[in-house]
Amino acid sequence: MYDVIVVGGGHAGCEASNAASKMGMKTLLLTMNKNNIADMPCNPSIGGTAKGVIVREIDALGGLMGIVADKSHFQIKMLNNSKGPAVRSLRAQADKRVYPKVMLEYLENNPNLEIKEGLVEDLIIEDNKVLGVILNNGEKIYSKTVILTTGTYLKSDILRGSDRTPSGPHGEGRSNHLSDNLKKYGLNIIRLKTGTPPRIKKESIDFSLMSEELGDDTYHTFSFDLKPVYDINKQQKCYLLYTNDLTKEIINKHLKESAMYGGYVTGVGPRYCPSIEDKIVRFADKERHQLFLEPESIYYDEWYLQGFSTSMPEYVQEEMVHSLKGLENAIITKYAYAIEYDAISPLQINASLENKVLANLFTAGQINGTSGYEEAAGQGLMAGINASLKIKGKDALVLLRSEAYIGVLIDDLVTKGITDPYRMLTSRAEFRLLLRSDNADLRLREKGYEVGLINEEQHQRLLDKIKNIELLKTELKTKKLVIDKDVRKVFNDYNILIPNKNITYEELLKRPEITFDFLKNFTTFNYDDEVLEQVEIALKYEGYINKSIKEAEKLLKIEEKQIPDDIDYQNVKNIASEARQKLSEVRPRTIAQAARISGVNPADIAILAVYLKKEYNKNE
Repeated sequence: MYDVIVVGGGHAGCEASNAASKMGMKTLLLTMNKNNIADMPCNPSIGGTAKGVIVREIDALGGLMGIVADKSHFQIKMLNNSKGPAVRSLRAQADKRVYPKVMLEYLENNPNLEIKEGLVEDLIIEDNKVLGVILNNGEKIYSKTVILTTGTYLKSDILRGSDRTPSGPHGEGRSNHLSDNLKKYGLNIIRLKTGTPPRIKKESIDFSLMSEELGDDTYHTFSFDLKPVYDINKQQKCYLLYTNDLTKEIINKHLKESAMYGGYVTGVGPRYCPSIEDKIVRFADKERHQLFLEPESIYYDEWYLQGFSTSMPEYVQEEMVHSLKGLENAIITKYAYAIEYDAISPLQINASLENKVLANLFTAGQINGTSGYEEAAGQGLMAGINASLKIKGKDALVLLRSEAYIGVLIDDLVTKGITDPYRMLTSRAEFRLLLRSDNADLRLREKGYEVGLINEEQHQRLLDKIKNIELLKTELKTKKLVIDKDVRKVFNDYNILIPNKNITYEELLKRPEITFDFLKNFTTFNYDDEVLEQVEIALKYEGYINKSIKEAEKLLKIEEKQIPDDIDYQNVKNIASEARQKLSEVRPRTIAQAARISGVNPADIAILAVYLKKEYNKNE
């Protein structure tokens, strides 16, 4: 008898099984192929815009993705570094061979975790409660909770042109019956689609016709606990190239042969990561589209053609690839494909990621309608935490929209549902100035400590950091720069306006052009760089940050207005029929969540608030 069974060894499954086992749960990770644990079937990268913040949040809470990425990448950079801190995110080119190996080592060293190969085809159900799983060989395995992290393997089909092959990614086996059984138990099954670009043999690429894309000349880590383990001068190069008129002509000529435009696709594809033929159709006026060539591993010579996802037949893919400058003689080692798969409606999931229909069943990752390794890992971590907390008889950990991108992600899923695979974007987070890459530990590490995923040493480092931030703020507030002859010269040398009187370092640092590097001309600051960074951001963006904090506090007050579980929305008079239907379906926990539901208007919320006050004598 296990406490937690995790089904699927992708990024969600790895985080879920690691979290549950570290929290003291007897955990079983079931995967069809142990060699595919933490596999990267699509892009060879971790992080990216908004996604990189999720990785930092995973690390802050005690997850694995950031640590494993730091130990396995061969290039890393901070995206949007020239812009404000609210939109900065790390992105690393991960080695597809090394990343899974490092992840597996962490999992195998966890004493509470057992890894077993097996294909789950059904659940053990009694009185709408999940009691375990049934394998395809008939074996029954019992547990207190089950976490499904099945990725794209539920009745998955590979599509190239009119060819449809029942298969998981890379031509592996698929799960044929689990989603049908879930449907039988009352879950709403939906069909989604994603895709991947072709892989190119390195020796067949003419890199001289492309622009180099280099890693940063500054050291970075996703993890708050690791020092950089890479050589900054030995990072692998990526390359930038573009589509052209010939590419566009070939795609338009063969458009009806693609699985998508030929009518062979039934699933809904990702809006924010479209195939190249979809880009050509949707943005017909655009002269060219940006592509990147990225190495998949330093141990083999396949390169990933980022931005060139397609479901065209193989012979058309040859023409398309050869139309690109530098790829005229390219050898395709793996053809692109689209993949369709079953998922469940996230409207049937609670904010804890437990299913509303079947108790003790948690789900995370692409089965919930998301796309991306990072979105999956964040959900897996939260599912592992909340399954464990449920077993311990404790309240679920639900991150607010003002606390984490992971909170935004899960709230969007369970409140708004999806029409296409969900991808995290900075624009989805209304408090993104508070949810920065640099402060993920300050936001979330205490929560990781409370649930048992952050140890005493890590927690003490957090407390020391907070203490040093306050000490530095006090020092800047009290310490003054005397404007004498030598100081004036430094300001002139840097072509910076000279203050007309003696000034505190705090006042100086609030000026946009002043940095700690500049202030080091006059004094020393005996603090870590991350402490300096926090204080500099806090001072320069003080007004904006305070405004965001006030807005978040307003939202928190509304979030505290709970809606009783037993409410019958049929009894709430005068709300719109669509609002009644959506409220009954989503079953929001709070007035604030109800207000975020698509189709529920402010007038409906006002009526609901009055009803709650009258009938339940609370929720002012």
